[in-house]
Amino acid sequence: MAALRLSSPAFAHGSEIPRRHGYKNGNAPPPLEFGGVPDGCRSLALIVDDPDALKPAGRVWVHWTVWDIPPDAGRIGGGDARLPGGAVEGNTDFGSAGYGGPAPPDGRHTYVFTLYALDARLGLAAGSDRAALEGAMRGRVIDRAVLTGTYAP
Repeated sequence: MAALRLSSPAFAHGSEIPRRHGYKNGNAPPPLEFGGVPDGCRSLALIVDDPDALKPAGRVWVHWTVWDIPPDAGRIGGGDARLPGGAVEGNTDFGSAGYGGPAPPDGRHTYVFTLYALDARLGLAAGSDRAALEGAMRGRVIDRAVLTGTYAP
């Protein structure tokens, strides 16, 4: 069985995220592609965060949460940034639902895109926060994949 994979045609793992995906430079969600979805997966969830924000912001900053992504969607973000049917976005640390791009206040930060394969649809209300999403995912994660990118102001 292939392991869950997450990639982006906009940037390679560990490389620079293009400016147009930054919060103050277009705020367009980067295209993300996934494959190797495991058997038994009923939905996917995505969390994008900035662990380097811990020092300047006092917490790991949440940039995007999406759940109930259909396992056969194959991609999310990019283009017109519409979500696959049934997918739901949560609130970010910018105070609203949807994508909030990189916006490091103090130099280059690394952004972590984590995709989770789940054994159920979550049915969590739109606008829920990361804590609610992680609580709903508890005990349901089959596999996960990570993509990182960097961004500097």
